[in-house]
Amino acid sequence: MTALDVALLSAVLLLCVLVGGVVAYGVRVLRRLQPVTPARPAEDDPAFLAQKDKQERSLAKLQTAAAEATSAVEEAKNETAAARTDAAAARAEASSARAEARRVLDAAHAEADTILDRAHRQAEADAEQVRAAARRSGEREVALLNATVKEQAAEVERRAARIDERERQHTEELDRLIERERRLADRESDLTARENSLAEREAAVAAAEEVRQRELERVAGLTADAAKTEVVESIEAQAKREAAILIRDIENDARNTAEDRARHLVVDAIQRVASEQTAESVVSVLHLPSDEMKGRIIGREGRNIRAFESVTGVNLIIDDTPEAVLLSCFDPVRREIGRLTLDKLVLDGRIHPHRIEEVFETAKDEVERLCLRAAEDALVEVGITDIHPELVTYLGRLRYRTSYGQNVLKHLVETAHIAGVMAAELRLDVPTIKRCAFLHDIGKALTHEVEGSHALIGADLARKYGESEDVVHAIEAHHNEVAPQTIEAVLTQASDACSGGRPGARRESLEAYVKRLERIEEIAGGKGGVDKVFAMQAGREIRVMVRPEDIDDIAAAVLARDVAKQIEEELTYPGQIRVTVVRESRVTEIAR
Repeated sequence: MTALDVALLSAVLLLCVLVGGVVAYGVRVLRRLQPVTPARPAEDDPAFLAQKDKQERSLAKLQTAAAEATSAVEEAKNETAAARTDAAAARAEASSARAEARRVLDAAHAEADTILDRAHRQAEADAEQVRAAARRSGEREVALLNATVKEQAAEVERRAARIDERERQHTEELDRLIERERRLADRESDLTARENSLAEREAAVAAAEEVRQRELERVAGLTADAAKTEVVESIEAQAKREAAILIRDIENDARNTAEDRARHLVVDAIQRVASEQTAESVVSVLHLPSDEMKGRIIGREGRNIRAFESVTGVNLIIDDTPEAVLLSCFDPVRREIGRLTLDKLVLDGRIHPHRIEEVFETAKDEVERLCLRAAEDALVEVGITDIHPELVTYLGRLRYRTSYGQNVLKHLVETAHIAGVMAAELRLDVPTIKRCAFLHDIGKALTHEVEGSHALIGADLARKYGESEDVVHAIEAHHNEVAPQTIEAVLTQASDACSGGRPGARRESLEAYVKRLERIEEIAGGKGGVDKVFAMQAGREIRVMVRPEDIDDIAAAVLARDVAKQIEEELTYPGQIRVTVVRESRVTEIAR
């Protein structure tokens, strides 16, 4: 009995139980509705009618339920019959499937036997092929091994032949070496004999040379050492003279070439620099509208002039000069502030101590602005942008500083332009060299406050505010207080000399000028062999006339160098001084 049959049977039994339960419930209800001894109520009793309707409805419901149960039983029977039919069909289909499975299994077994047999046959064929290939490969390897063995045997034979040949060559080489050694031994014995013969001959020659030298000493009256010393001295004097002549020629050639090149550079640099103002004097004289203003400047019992000098730090000198007063101060900036203060007071007319203080503060601010503006204009003109603000302040103070009558700030701008042109001609770093030349005299802004030379002061100032070592070295070396070590320092010196040494750029006092000329002539006149000395071109050239019988051409070159060196060491002067030594030989004869 299959699982499907069991399920169908269970469904039928369940339906039967449900129908039986419904029927039993209906019977119980009917029994409750029909009493054993019912009273016959009146047909028109409403309660009876209601009860009767209720019973009829219940009976109708029971009948409906019985009919539904009957139909359900019938449906269950039909479904059971259908299920039995389906079960029979399923059993038949299962039997057919089992038969088909047995058939397929038998066919698979047969196919597997066929495939297995075919695989056995294929494996045997493959094994036979592998065995044949192995036999062929083995035969090839054996043939290859035989060939290799034969080749190695031939190589061994060749090596043996080469070894035999090498041994034969070694034997022949050994025989040759033995023969060579024998010949060398014979040659050595021959050389020994020759050396003995040469030694004997050298001894004989030495004896003959000694005899000849004694004879020469007897004839000449000099020993060999004395004769040697005399010859060496003669040759040494001649060599020195020839060396001096050669040095002079080389120096002249180098000087001419260098002068041409330097002249070209300097002329090109100077002609490309157009300076607006060559020299500028700091004004220390203030003109007044009338002499009556002098009394107002002095004030009651001199209180105004005392207040002015104490506030400004400038000495006010009032003398008999008509309509003018003199301001004196070692600091040019303070002198300019005092001049501007006094000028404003004179224009305003109100002159008293309190007003002097007010005007002084105004003038001080104005001068500081002018200094800063002048420094900024100079920086723009030169092309320098990245510079410390404190250095700009110090540069502005140089607007009122002069050196030998030349305005220092203008001198810095001019020097920077000349240095830039020279650097461009020489293909050097133009911005750095212009910076070196522009800052080389910045120490002059502090020379009246700090002890020391302006070159060293300026170098310390530049180093303090972050300038590069090349710039610092150029500043400290531009007057040779430190030996110049870089091309920037040398070009700074050259451009400074070009700016300050050209005619009209600088001037000095008459007394200092005369003393300098006298000292130059004294230095040159104190040398031996000097006949006359002439200082020319405002002391920028000195001509020394020498006696030709005392000084020759070589000594003249030495004299010029010594005079120039002594002038450099003892004198201070702007620009440079040319030393020219003139040696002239004159021969006079009278025809009678």
